[in-house]
Amino acid sequence: MISFTDAQLNAWLISLIWPLTRILGLIMVTPVFGHRAVPARVKIGLGVFIALIVSPALPPMPDVGLGSWYGLLILVQQFLIGVAIGFVMRVVFAAVEAAGEIVGLQMGLGFASFFDPQSAGQTLVLARFFNLLAVLVFLAVNGHLLLLGILTESFQTLPISAQPVSAAGFRNVAAFGSTVFAVGLQLALPLIAILLMTNLALGILTRSAPQLNIFAIGFPITLGVGLIVLDLTLPYFAPQFERMIQHGLEASTTVVRTLRP
Repeated sequence: MISFTDAQLNAWLISLIWPLTRILGLIMVTPVFGHRAVPARVKIGLGVFIALIVSPALPPMPDVGLGSWYGLLILVQQFLIGVAIGFVMRVVFAAVEAAGEIVGLQMGLGFASFFDPQSAGQTLVLARFFNLLAVLVFLAVNGHLLLLGILTESFQTLPISAQPVSAAGFRNVAAFGSTVFAVGLQLALPLIAILLMTNLALGILTRSAPQLNIFAIGFPITLGVGLIVLDLTLPYFAPQFERMIQHGLEASTTVVRTLRP
């Protein structure tokens, strides 16, 4: 008859549950994996599969009961670490969507919106287009695999322990958000500049010929110029997205290092 002691059962459980919590925290918020279209069973199954692979190579776990207060604190801490790593990449995609919304509003496409299940709100069509383009670039450069690599390396850089993590890592996440949104605005600046000049030209035309109906001719001209400029500048967006994704991966590695107590 096979029998297990409480210590052995606790050791087996913590070697799986604590890494799984960090992995699921990342999967929940990271792009592609965390999309609402992905079933919860797939997310949990992927997390368990990764945890089973990385758990044999993890450093020794702290001798803490899984159901104790310290065990619950470690559980919450691992979840926050995973969320912090994945949230950095999520901010990159949010900046891309913000650039698409700015351009869409300038083009007059503010009415062209639909319900986005990911954000649970109305999203402009152009912002959704930018997001899909960023997802394709993310998959093309194997960003999802690189992000999982950063996650597995985090167990060596930031091993599971009962010590609290440093708050500097979460401050880096907030600082990275402001930087990336500035980059997203720079991404939209060429289109914004062209559309601003178009609006100025329409304003001068209306001033010189008041009989023209600016509301009748302004919208198709602004929309047409915006689509033409978007078509001309679209080949240059993919390298910008790739640099933003690379910057996000580097920031995720920095967050892991700065979370060390």
